[in-house]
Amino acid sequence: MADPTDLANAGAQSESVEWEASAANAADPPAADSDTGLLEQDEIDSLLGVSQAGSGQRSGLQALVDNNTVTYERLPMLEVVFDRLVRILTTSLRNFTSENVELTLESITSLRFGDYLHGVPLPVMIAVFRAVQWDNYGLLTVSDPLIYSIVDVLLGGRRSGPPAWPESRPFTSIERALIERLIRLVLADMATAFAPLSTIEFRYERLETNPRFAAIARPTNGAVLFRLRVEIDDRGGPLEILIPYATLEPVRDLLLQMFMGEKFGRDSIWESHLARQMLVTTVELEALLEEQTVPLGEVMALQVGTTLALSAEPDTPVILRCGNVPLLRGRVGRVADHVAIRIEDKIHRDEGLR
Repeated sequence: MADPTDLANAGAQSESVEWEASAANAADPPAADSDTGLLEQDEIDSLLGVSQAGSGQRSGLQALVDNNTVTYERLPMLEVVFDRLVRILTTSLRNFTSENVELTLESITSLRFGDYLHGVPLPVMIAVFRAVQWDNYGLLTVSDPLIYSIVDVLLGGRRSGPPAWPESRPFTSIERALIERLIRLVLADMATAFAPLSTIEFRYERLETNPRFAAIARPTNGAVLFRLRVEIDDRGGPLEILIPYATLEPVRDLLLQMFMGEKFGRDSIWESHLARQMLVTTVELEALLEEQTVPLGEVMALQVGTTLALSAEPDTPVILRCGNVPLLRGRVGRVADHVAIRIEDKIHRDEGLR
């Protein structure tokens, strides 16, 4: 038999070991377990975008909050309009400069109005124009390479090679007058490009060389930017047209339409072909002598030999129809051995069978 004193000592030692083990577990932090769903500190910083804040790059929620990009619905018809503008303006610029001019549409982007003004490189000429029928404004920006190229060509400069760029200085009155002629030409061709869609006049308002004085909308307002590239032999530069979405709002429904072809959905070849084929198309006409409304019970009681009494007389008008559409009204007669109908008048769609 065990001594009671030994049993008490063994129990005390066991309780001491259990207490030390529990204390050690409490002192050690719990290991990260993927099953608990808890995030570590570096993962939380990466999600909030804090870890890359010092490097100048934003990520996570911080990038979403500080995002300045503008995403607007696409206007398919607007792309067609400016494709047409490129073709029209190319011919006009060739006549304007008497040189071989190549014009391309580089990009169509959506951005905020304030971001565009802050990114305009200087020196530059910014024309403010007014869309009269839409009662709003737009900007047309001519870059300095294009300015000096146009001035050099119009004043009889060298026929090849880029012009010598002058040092930074204000534009002269002659340069402003020549570029104003170019701007009026572009606005006139842009009105022609919009003509099949909507009658519009783009009226030249003023010419600015400081982007701060060309503010026509709030900095946060959305706008669409069309960047054109003008090449005159070995010289040229970009030409940008900025139109706020508020300016396009009166014709927004028209710009959302999908049209194909030069004439905005109209193809004269197919129109004339369909017109010719419709004139020779064979249709089946029915001669309606009389219509009666009878109960269904009488129809079910009809048998072979049953006589139907009609109220039509020899001079009662006959309706000619194609399918269920009444077309003509006439009288029944005879021509040789054939039963014929003489057309008397045409039934209009709103008239029906009256």
